[in-house]
Amino acid sequence: MTKQSPLTIIHLVRSPIGGIFRHLADLAVAQAEQGHRVGIVCDEVTGGPFEAAHIERLRPLLPLGVRRLAMPRAVGPSDIAAFMRVNKVLRSLKPDVVHCHGSKGGVYGRFAKGLGEFGGLDKGTAVFYAPHGGSLHYPKSSKEGRIYFTMERFLERWTSGLIHVSAYEQRTYVEKVGVPKTIATVVHNGITSAELVHVNPDETARDFLFIGMLRDLKGVDLFINAMEQLNRESLTTAWIVGDGAEEDKARYRDMVAQRGLEEVVAFKPSTPARQAFALAKAIVVPSRAESLPYIVLEAAGAAMPMICTHVGGVGEIYGDRSDALVNPDLQDITNAMHAMKQAGFKSADTDYLHQRVSNEFSIKVMEQRVMDLYRSALQS
Repeated sequence: MTKQSPLTIIHLVRSPIGGIFRHLADLAVAQAEQGHRVGIVCDEVTGGPFEAAHIERLRPLLPLGVRRLAMPRAVGPSDIAAFMRVNKVLRSLKPDVVHCHGSKGGVYGRFAKGLGEFGGLDKGTAVFYAPHGGSLHYPKSSKEGRIYFTMERFLERWTSGLIHVSAYEQRTYVEKVGVPKTIATVVHNGITSAELVHVNPDETARDFLFIGMLRDLKGVDLFINAMEQLNRESLTTAWIVGDGAEEDKARYRDMVAQRGLEEVVAFKPSTPARQAFALAKAIVVPSRAESLPYIVLEAAGAAMPMICTHVGGVGEIYGDRSDALVNPDLQDITNAMHAMKQAGFKSADTDYLHQRVSNEFSIKVMEQRVMDLYRSALQS
């Protein structure tokens, strides 16, 4: 295989939503534009109309399209049937590279490699794994953590390389799983030049915006409780934009109602980030855990005033301004939102972050580094 020859690349993930899917979709399109035969395999149930529309836009851009199969969210017996479906599709596509994203994608793709001549992937297929947080969010001392980290270590034998989106994630892997027995590289997420154009708030913009998956890991409950505290002093308005499990969406709506916030906190389903940015004067990212969140890169690219928690790889985005980050604590988040409002929704960090993201976090750099890793594994 010459260095210039096109590759057949499959990106495998369970959930086609959030930052993980944004990452692999960007990467897949960039690779297809370079002449590679690229496709995506993901779950057929997860996501709503926004995600379905996004996938339909992707299909014609990828030579191998998007294959959607049933993949359960929870670990259980149904994973056996799901793995068999995924393995059958992977074998039919005869990939040079399978790039697994997230813990479930990592299990399915690497087990397919492990089956080898007994009905799995070809011996020459390179299988890469990007955790994107995933199982690494579990405490090392927890029962779930012990199970998942043992599995991660076991699956390394069929892993051509680990690709971490942040140095923080790489350190966490070493702390919880152990020093990897395969290559491990950090490749930061990147955004496009079109995402570096400033976004100004609409005339009817509310004060604050939360955008992301609706789950406690992302701090939606902290955001709602902070809004309750702020409204004890003065009228403060917000949007909550995103989707999640039905039970989580219902719970957050109940929280808003129980706190008497229905007039000041409104919900909106998943919306393209730059459209959502125009809905508010500042964004709050109150996450309890992250790897390297796209929403922070996108908001910095849009020059939007921002409040973020100091978790995961967020400090790698903030660089020299990481002291501006706050703890994932209700009072710290509330205080930061109060200070942002008092300052007229302006932040001294906005211009710095815009310039830093412009210089350091590019899709072109991300794609080239990943392709170099693929080539190295295939030539070894």
